[in-house]
Amino acid sequence: MEPEVYRQMGLTDVEFAKIRAILGREPNYVEVGMFAVMWSEHCGYKNSRPVLKMFPTKAPWVLQGPGENAGIVDIGDGQAVVFKIESHNHPSAIEPFQGAATGVGGIVRDIFAMGARPIAVLDSLRFGPLDDPRTRYLMSGVVGGIAFYGNCLGLPTVAGEVYFEPSYAGNPLVNAMAVGLIEQKDIRRGTAAGVGNSVMLVGARTGRDGIHGATFASEELSEASEERRPSVQVGDPFREKLLIEACLDIIKEDLIIGMQDLGAAGITSSSCEMAARAGTGMEIDIDLVPRREEGMTPYEVMLSESQERMLLVPKRGAEERIRTICRRWGLEAVIIGRVTDDGLMRIKENGLVVAEVPAQALTDQCPLYERERRRPAYLDEVHSRDLGHLPEPEDYNQVLLQLLAAPNLASKEWVYRQYDYMVRTDTVAGPGGDAAVLRLKGTGKGLALTVDGNGRYCYLDPERGGAIAVAEAARNLACVGARPLAITDCLNFGNPEKPEVAWQFYQAVTGMSRACAVLQTPVTGGNVSFYNETEGEAIYPTPVVGMVGLLPDIEKRCVMGFRREGDVIILLGATYSELGGSEYLAAVHGLVAGQPPALDLEREAAVQALVRAAIAAGLVTAAHDCAEGGLAVALAESVLAGGLGAEVALAGELRPDWLLFSESQSRVLLAVEPATVARVLDLAREQGVPAAPIGRCGGRELVIQVNGRKIISLSPGEMEKTWRESIPALMAR
Repeated sequence: MEPEVYRQMGLTDVEFAKIRAILGREPNYVEVGMFAVMWSEHCGYKNSRPVLKMFPTKAPWVLQGPGENAGIVDIGDGQAVVFKIESHNHPSAIEPFQGAATGVGGIVRDIFAMGARPIAVLDSLRFGPLDDPRTRYLMSGVVGGIAFYGNCLGLPTVAGEVYFEPSYAGNPLVNAMAVGLIEQKDIRRGTAAGVGNSVMLVGARTGRDGIHGATFASEELSEASEERRPSVQVGDPFREKLLIEACLDIIKEDLIIGMQDLGAAGITSSSCEMAARAGTGMEIDIDLVPRREEGMTPYEVMLSESQERMLLVPKRGAEERIRTICRRWGLEAVIIGRVTDDGLMRIKENGLVVAEVPAQALTDQCPLYERERRRPAYLDEVHSRDLGHLPEPEDYNQVLLQLLAAPNLASKEWVYRQYDYMVRTDTVAGPGGDAAVLRLKGTGKGLALTVDGNGRYCYLDPERGGAIAVAEAARNLACVGARPLAITDCLNFGNPEKPEVAWQFYQAVTGMSRACAVLQTPVTGGNVSFYNETEGEAIYPTPVVGMVGLLPDIEKRCVMGFRREGDVIILLGATYSELGGSEYLAAVHGLVAGQPPALDLEREAAVQALVRAAIAAGLVTAAHDCAEGGLAVALAESVLAGGLGAEVALAGELRPDWLLFSESQSRVLLAVEPATVARVLDLAREQGVPAAPIGRCGGRELVIQVNGRKIISLSPGEMEKTWRESIPALMAR
């Protein structure tokens, strides 16, 4: 085979030589295509797997960790939560609507492939500046695609985040998370056990869309990427809804041994992964695969990423019953092969073998690379910037309004009003708060969900930024009263073959692992998305953390808005002279520089434990974490959420702008009744957490004094107008 052929598929000369050595012969075109997709970074994790071993993955409540379609955690009473996050970045950069839509479809299939009923979707999005027409086009398409697919499925999109930075202008990030609920007895895994058992394909017919989508996601974007538009799959959410119901009925009747969705690499990945997990082989006759296009070659059939398809291994004799169930839901279900005992993936057409490779060669024998790591030179420059000489604002009212209008802090209602976040009637707290809360019907419990990440922090210090992503996600859950259980992560980085990117990746995973260990949030799975570069320019290193938590008593959930006149506002944690990486520094002074805020994980754990304990004891009427924008923005957000003013008096040696806009970590605002202030402060002393009353809820304005000088006085109406209208105005340009 000519080198140009396999190189175009994404294989190197060394990798092709390894394939020849494994097979003991020259591979044919179909076999090379199968190896190319399975050994791509997107499927094989060849640049990330050695680093991912640092993650803690075990805990008594973890029922399924990395290696399956999705992670599973025990929530008691025989129930479990299934969840996972994945990226669809490259497809969304080329065809934003379908790229985002099929990203939702794919992650939802991972959930019901485990036997769980999907109950919610979350998203984490990154775009370039909104004054760019292309950014507005991408954002409209992505949000429209997520809304279209999720709404049609009848799944609420209950939480998410949207950030805007120049580094994402050419390469947006579209990370989708799905969550499902299951009875533990119904858990299924993607294994192809039982020699002689049938292999069935259920769902949509196979077309030419998405061919080599996995390798497309494993290369940098360029001007030529627009020509790859056919690699973007086309989704049909109505068919997926039928597929969900059919598969859950099949599981309910206990008709299958294993099930796997057809995502990246299509039939190739689903078949070889199921076989490899079971230590078996599989023989597939592609003549039996239903197609929607004529003249498809074996290569196209095996690599197509057409959506809404599942691969099933039925229990012996259950095939006809599965067909009957699928017919009831208007779906095709056909036998396309059988499980074998020789460990080989054998593909036939017209009775002839067109490909024959060991299943585990496609999965377990993917080459792994320990890339050279080098600290980026830019860090010396950004860390050396002296932030102490920044001019102090003359008008703090104007600065706070400017921050509330900044797209990273402004209301994201323009986004989430397009989502049906109340469908299924389980949403107790939807988008716009610290975390979404869903009721678990038939119990008194609640499920808390969030996604968090800060690429700017990671650009300035990836180790600290990775740890903060985990800490903030857990803090958001604590603010609604939930105990975090586990995380799923989407690690978005540039080209790992560049030493600077490899260093950023290693450092970020190190920080995340450290935080997960201290906060007891094991990693149950996720996705690595490399090659997020355009014309050689990488995005900010952006690890995104999806986290689930449990509320033992949903009636004790907490909100972020100030609602009760006279409640005392307590600040937990301490504020330091930390402006590096802050929204104030970027939005007001146009700088991305300095060190991100420090993080003491032991204090973080203590603050979160205190918040949960105070909420569980009924001592708190509102709780909100101090994050991007600092204390002033957190106060404004609580005022806006509750519609009630607040009067705050701060004191200290810090300059007022540092005091108000520092993004020091491990801080939470609590509103408590006057009679319970002493108890909350006693709890804080017991936990070793700094805590101080700083004001009261009430009045018609947010008033902030610093060292006796009133520097902010704004009505909720003034703040809300700026905050709510910023993104719609930018999108309407």
